[in-house]
Amino acid sequence: MPATGDGRAPGAADPPGAQYGARSGRAHESSAPGRSAPDHSSAPVRQPAGPATAAAPIPHPRSDAAPAGPAAPASPSAAGAPLKLLVIEDDATDAHLLKAAVADSGAPIEIHWTRGLDQAFALLAPSGSRRGRPRHPDPSRGDFSCVLLDLAAPADLPHPSDPSDGLEGLHELLRRAPHTAVVVLTDAAGAQLGAAAVAAGAQDFLVKNETDGPLLARALRYAVERKRADESQRRLVEAELRGQENARLQRHLLPTPLLDGANLSFTRRYRPGRRRALLGGDFYDAVRTEDGAVHVVIGDVCGHGPDEAALGVALRIAWRTLVFAGLTGETLLTTLQHVLEHERRSDEIFATLCMLSIEPGDAAAPEAAEQARLYLAGHPPPLLLGEDHTPIGLPADHAGPALGLLACDDGQAVWPAHRFELRPGWRLLLYTDGLIEGRIGAGSRRLGQDGLADLIGDHQSAGLTRGRLVDSAIAEVEELNGGALTDDVAVLLLERNPAQLLLG
Repeated sequence: MPATGDGRAPGAADPPGAQYGARSGRAHESSAPGRSAPDHSSAPVRQPAGPATAAAPIPHPRSDAAPAGPAAPASPSAAGAPLKLLVIEDDATDAHLLKAAVADSGAPIEIHWTRGLDQAFALLAPSGSRRGRPRHPDPSRGDFSCVLLDLAAPADLPHPSDPSDGLEGLHELLRRAPHTAVVVLTDAAGAQLGAAAVAAGAQDFLVKNETDGPLLARALRYAVERKRADESQRRLVEAELRGQENARLQRHLLPTPLLDGANLSFTRRYRPGRRRALLGGDFYDAVRTEDGAVHVVIGDVCGHGPDEAALGVALRIAWRTLVFAGLTGETLLTTLQHVLEHERRSDEIFATLCMLSIEPGDAAAPEAAEQARLYLAGHPPPLLLGEDHTPIGLPADHAGPALGLLACDDGQAVWPAHRFELRPGWRLLLYTDGLIEGRIGAGSRRLGQDGLADLIGDHQSAGLTRGRLVDSAIAEVEELNGGALTDDVAVLLLERNPAQLLLG
């Protein structure tokens, strides 16, 4: 299990498109009650607060056991609910015999009788439903668990599927009610036809003169359970195939960093906020150009739908293309905003972005500090992870607006660079705001940048690094939130590594 936080105060998350304040450092006594809440409207470099302002600590998500939830309702069969049976039988005498057999068995079976398929289809297909689609329970229509079909019943179909095999009625029934168990009835001479019906999709077949009440009740219950098991298996296989397909698509939609020769360790994690979504509006990339410089980007398109996901992929591809074309800094961001303006579906769509450029170091002086430039477009600044387990937020006083908020030609959409040094052994954590906007407990408080810095520092102190550090941090953020995060989350951990490049 990932290590927990130590209960220090979180900071409130900034709204999308805002310029994020910086965090200059974290003193070891910052967990004391005297720590103030962050204020992004003040100077970008925050000072430790005095003892006058107190903030509530981050709760420990594992300190209290979760209350036991309500017991899951038992299935109808387990609860002894009546099995709703639709009998399709053109002979009234045989229908009465079936009802008598059911009564003799003592099984809780509710019988409905129709003389032919036309009447049965009227009961099986609720009004407004489409053929071949799963139907919703409709008490007025019966919501039958099983159909007992006499293969001798008339099947006056306008377009029989295969009239040569004598199972045209069964074929149409299976097409009209694909999620209902079916048992067929034959006479003694039709046992071979009954076997063919099972091969065609029926759950079982019975011979009329050889069927008594207990056998009938047992066969019907078996058919219902077998159909339920078949449906569960089908859904499981579909889910596995869909998961495999989504994994393949996501591998192609998400980038493969091009960092050969950079001697860096690159760990990335990506989680769409929408349930069952293949991709969200967050995007990232990292490349090394011919001059030896390393360029990294992480961004977030506002919204969570497929249009936003497609726009994120377009921006990521455009960014990589522009970097390899030689564009950097404000020129690159201005061009990228033009791409956004032409690709977005409405003028209200914008994207936050954090871009980092690390200049090539001196091979003759590997212990020298490296020079880097940071560009922020309404995005939270990265965390610089120190060796003393005190993450430092890079300043955001040079941050510009999110892409798409202001026109480039009016002179307001500018993104100046913040230049800083990276000491040997540096580590940078880049992330989207989905990671810091999760709630803390049942209230409205959010984790914020300071809360994330405290949490990361705690996990570093526990000895976690690289993928384990990122995974445990995301897990605890979700636990503090009380469940999965609703916003997309992208996290990058870039580390100077003198050994071979590692991707995690």
